[in-house]
Formats: sequence, structure tokens, C-alpha cells
Amino acid sequence: MEAMAAPAEDISLAMHSERDGRGEPVILLPALSTISTRGEMRPLMRRLAQRFEAIALDWPAFGTAAKTRHAWTPDDLSAALATTLAALPEPPAAIVAAGHACAYALRHCAAHSGAARRLVLIAPTWRGPFPTMLKGRRPPWLERVRRAVDLPVLGSLLYRLNVSRPVVARMTRAHVYEDSAFLNDEALAEKAAVMRAKGARHASVRFVTGGLDPVESREAFLALAERADIPILVVIGAATPPKSRAEMEALAALPGVETVRLPHGRLSVHEEFPDAVASAVLAFLAR
Repeated sequence: MEAMAAPAEDISLAMHSERDGRGEPVILLPALSTISTRGEMRPLMRRLAQRFEAIALDWPAFGTAAKTRHAWTPDDLSAALATTLAALPEPPAAIVAAGHACAYALRHCAAHSGAARRLVLIAPTWRGPFPTMLKGRRPPWLERVRRAVDLPVLGSLLYRLNVSRPVVARMTRAHVYEDSAFLNDEALAEKAAVMRAKGARHASVRFVTGGLDPVESREAFLALAERADIPILVVIGAATPPKSRAEMEALAALPGVETVRLPHGRLSVHEEFPDAVASAVLAFLAR
């Protein structure tokens, strides 16, 4: 496991990576979620590696490695991404981001002209699960939930109650994967290892409660795409949950944004249907 560059003052912001293929670099950013790691990008990475050097990254607050206790913020994750991309010998041919990572990729490209030549947004989201359920509201008790989960003993118990196997299986089958059989026992065990990594709860609770949302409105999300000034491809699965799909379609409606709507897939369409997603991405990058 290779640790790419991170700010010297905070090594916990290192983004671990794995690579496949040769050629121009393409960066793959996994979604931010309780069960996400760069491993979810591996099927897509192998397919893109036929023409590029595909580099899949782990966000510093997620993945399977142990985490420090930290009140993670969008600025932390943005700083990690900026430092990692700045360490590349050349700007990547593309940044391919999934889920919540899409908002961070847009934020980066809006702030850094020439950061990449193209941008692929797979099932793009910008709002955590609780704010989505609350129709965009962000009541003060969300911050109290974060502080409670940070507590040494009680916080660990609260977190484990909400990431039990039955809870995760129900959540993923309703929102993440279209085929209920996709998350078999082996795959669920891998996801459990992610959830149980030391310190994982500190970033997870912030993602779920909206504490890692880099913007707080659809208008701000769309404004990032307009400021990015980069060719954008949006990939949407047909079975995407309605509330999330509404945000994706708003992005897809922007002038100059190219959209591929696949006949299958939910929020992790890239993991479940990598052939279809890779085909769309490679066609976009070939133009």
C-alpha cells in the first residue's frame, strides 16, 4: 500500500493508492460513505488500465486503515486531494469521482484551473443521508450526534448499533446496489472491515449527518460545475433513488454537461456494473 503525498504537518491526511496500467494518469476517487474504500473503484480501475495509468485513492478519513480521532471537515478532505494531485508529475487526463467525491472533485477543479483535462462524475451527490432525509434542513441536533459518536465508550457503542450487518445490508440493498444478491457474505465481510477500522466512526458520522458536505445547497453545487470550466460527463443509473437522482439530473441539465443514463444501477453503479460505466468513460475520454 502506497501513501501518496500529504501535508507535512498532518500525516493523517495521506491518501493511500493503488495503480494499474500505463500511460496518462487517471485519478479515481471513491464515494464518501461508511463502507467506501478505493476497493470499490477496483473493477473500473482494471478496465480503464487498458488505456491509462489508473490510480485509485482512499480518502484519509475512510478506508480500512486506522484513523486518528479528528473532527473531520470538508477543508481537510479538500486539502488532502489538492496536495495529492499537486504531487503528480502532470495533471491527470481525467478525475473520475463517485458519489460524494464528485462534489469534492468539482470544488477542486473550480479552485484550480487546469487541475485535470476532463471530469467524470458517477452518481454525483453532495448532501449526506440525514440532510437528504430532512429535505435539506440541518438542525442543531446533528452536531450533537457527531459529538456523542466521538465519545470514547458511548460513541463506539452508538456507532456499532448503526453499522450492524443487518442495518448495512438493508441500507445498501435499498440505495446502493440494484441486485440484492450483489452484496453476498464475502462482500459484506469486506464492508464490515471498513466499518470496524479503528477510528472510522469519526468521519462516518460526519458524512451521515452532513458534516462533510462541501456545499449546502443545490445552487452552490451547480455553481461549482459552472466555475470548473472543464468537460464533464455525468453517469446515472436507472434505479438511482429519487431524491439523489433529482440532484444528478439538475447537474446533467447544465449546458455543456454530457450525460449517460445507464439501464441499471443505483448509487454504486460503478461497482456493480463496471463494464457499462467503463464503456461510457472510455468513450468520453477518447473524444
